[in-house]
Order: sequence, then structure tokens, then C-alpha cells
Amino acid sequence: MNWRPGADTGRLRARAELLAQIRRFFLDRDVLEVETPLLCQAGITDPAIEPLRVDRGRSVRAPRYLQTSPEYAMKRLLAAGSGPIFQVARAFRDGEAGSRHNPEFTLLEWYRPGFDHHQLMAETAELVCKCLGTRGQEKYSYRELFRETLDIDPFVASLDALEALARQHLDLGGMSGDRDLWLDLLMSHLIEPQLKTRGLCFVYDYPATQAALARVVESDGVPVGERFELYVDGIELANGYCELTDPTEQRARCERDNARRREHGLPEHPLDEALLAAMAHGLPPCSGVALGVDRLLMLATGATDIREVLAFDWERA
Repeated sequence: MNWRPGADTGRLRARAELLAQIRRFFLDRDVLEVETPLLCQAGITDPAIEPLRVDRGRSVRAPRYLQTSPEYAMKRLLAAGSGPIFQVARAFRDGEAGSRHNPEFTLLEWYRPGFDHHQLMAETAELVCKCLGTRGQEKYSYRELFRETLDIDPFVASLDALEALARQHLDLGGMSGDRDLWLDLLMSHLIEPQLKTRGLCFVYDYPATQAALARVVESDGVPVGERFELYVDGIELANGYCELTDPTEQRARCERDNARRREHGLPEHPLDEALLAAMAHGLPPCSGVALGVDRLLMLATGATDIREVLAFDWERA
């Protein structure tokens, strides 16, 4: 077994400096640093994200879940009146390990009461430029990006048209799927590679079916989820929302997630009743964003593989 760390001393020091820089950024803006539990009673219901489950040995009580994000707990703090908050947290996802993914990773997550997602995009750009140096910035709606890059409107194009375009460029064999599958393939395989030369590139206002935990509004005649993603030199770095605050809609989305889990043969996850109770009490209008610290460190140090910036990656842990 290789006992040595994957990151050299220079990158270990760079991580420490980056974390200090992040904390100074928020201290200067009077944003409170918080800590929330890693092990919680409920796991995320999103079918695309699988939490790691921890069974409790001899205990007859229910298992706990290692958190895929501190989001739910931080929203409970917001509902309790915390004001603007941030957290640097370990997060866990039962997925691939490779050049840009590790099942255990570091997330920076912060919430801004009173901000919309455009204001949060501006602050995210400030932070990233503080850490990486000034870079060019571009900003596109999801619709604009598809029109400009692929000459197709992702909101009104037929399912057949989206599938035909994907098959025109990609070898997909007998794959079948819904609208979001084809949109995801077009985005990940045809659009994202073209973002490598665009510096900081924000993509915002996604289809309502991809809203996740974002508020849905009408824009140019179609429903959109008020969320954004940030790509830096083609690397997906951050995902933010103008947050959904309606507990009834939140419950309905979680139940739909579990229905999709059943359809795909995935285990259902218990709904986070504490989050729903906090939202019923009153989650203030706010926007929040999660940013991958390990990927930010890759960009800051010129690393091409996430294992180069982790002391001990998944295989060495």
C-alpha cells in the first residue's frame, strides 16, 4: 500500500492559504462562519446524488447519512435568524472517483438573505478572482448558450429534435431517455468543452425540470429555475440558487424525487422534516451557492487531477 500523500508540501500549503483567504473574504463582509453536523437523520432525495449511509451497529435506531452538502442544516439556521452565513465543510457522495471527483471532498457553501441569484453571481465572481486573480467573465442564460452554441432552443425544441441533435454528434447506441437526459448530454458533451476559453463563465436560468432547490419563475414565456452554475476554464466550480422558500412545494419536490428513485430502482430516502419545519416557520428570501474548494485549489495551483491537491484521496484514505 502506498502510504505517501498525493499532494506535495507546496500544495498542502496552498490549501491552507486558500482557506485563510476564503475566511478573510467573508470576515471582511461580516458573513458568519458556522458548523453543522456531517451525520444527519435524512439523506438528500435527489436521484442524481447518492449519500453514504452509516448504519449504527447494535443500535435499533435508524441509520444516519453523511451529508452531500450542508445546505439543509444551514437553511435551518437561516430560518432561526442567523443572517448571512458560510461554511467550509466536508461533503460525501457515493459516486465516481477520478480526475475531478472524490467521494469525500471540501465544499464552501454560503447564503445571502435578500440577494437574488444575479447578486450572488457577482459576489461569487469577486471571491474567485480574489483567489485566482482577475479573469475575463462571461454570463449567459441557459437558453442563450444553447441558441448560440447549438442553434437550438432548449425550452421549445421537441424531444425528437433534442435526441436527433445528440445522436448527430455522439455515439449513443440504444440509449433512451427523457428531455432532461438529452439536454444534459448536449450540455456536458457539446457545450461544456467550448467553455474552456471563456474564463469565468456563468450559466443561469435553467429549465424548471432542473430547478433542484431553486425558485421557479416565468421568463420570456417559459418557466425557469433561478439557479446558476459557474465554469472556470471549463471546470464546473459552483452551483447556486435563488432559494425555494415554500415548504409545500419543497415537500412535493422531495416526494417526486423519491418517486423517480423508485422508478430507477434506487432506495428512497426519508424527507428532512426538520428542514420542512424550518421552512414552514419562515425561510427568508435568499440565495445560496456551493463551491468546490478542491477544484478551486486545482485552478489555483495548475493541477490537472484532483488527487494532486488531496492529502489522501479515496484510494489512499
